[in-house]
Amino acid sequence: MTGKTVLVARENGIAIVTLNRPEVLNALNTRLNQELRTTLQELKSDRTVRVVIITGAGDRAFSAGRDLKEYSEYKSTPIEDWERRVQSGENSGVAGMPQPTIAAINGFAIAGGLELALACDIRIASENATFGLFEIRRGFFPGGGATWRLAPLVGKGWAMELLLGGDTITADVAERIGLVNRVVSHDQLMPAARELARKIADKSPAAVRLAKAAINQATAAYERTAFDITVALRSLAETNDDIREGTRAFVEKREADFKD
Repeated sequence: MTGKTVLVARENGIAIVTLNRPEVLNALNTRLNQELRTTLQELKSDRTVRVVIITGAGDRAFSAGRDLKEYSEYKSTPIEDWERRVQSGENSGVAGMPQPTIAAINGFAIAGGLELALACDIRIASENATFGLFEIRRGFFPGGGATWRLAPLVGKGWAMELLLGGDTITADVAERIGLVNRVVSHDQLMPAARELARKIADKSPAAVRLAKAAINQATAAYERTAFDITVALRSLAETNDDIREGTRAFVEKREADFKD
């Protein structure tokens, strides 16, 4: 494969990070995840970057989540899976950024793609955006943050419905329940994200970073515990035959047939 799966542009203190696999709806494969972690680590230590915007290439998707075609060939034991998740921190690379992060959601934000957006501090969505957590359809559950980040935003009832039902919601519903900060017309998404980023970037960088740290400190212990529990349970789910049936069904483009 040639070309970068993560692109970075810098604009006067603002870094725009673009997930660059538009041909597969910016699905998160191993290479993209590695490049994203490396990119964020570099931006994290760059004192000239005051705000980070994350978006997806193309007009169709922010990210459709984990690349299930790659996953169908993934071989690991539950313990190896657990170790990998603990070491990678899943979306902690985004959540751990000292700079404020804005998700500019330009289309599908599904499964791990939605969890990536949830790891950002602020979410702005195109009117064309669609949101959902599809993992339950494949025999497992979100392991990248939705189980603890979603309920504080939208309430326990909506979190349960999205996590357990596996349905999608539109951008206007996402705005109404508090999943996104605002919805704008598709052609105004990046201008709106840039405008908000500029507003933040023009403030004292020290004050902004300290204010973000103070807000995050209030939930730090809860999120650390929730992460540890979720990683363990997510790895346990790898031992269930349902996840293999769900993945095969995706690859074969059919409905999964789960047994009791």
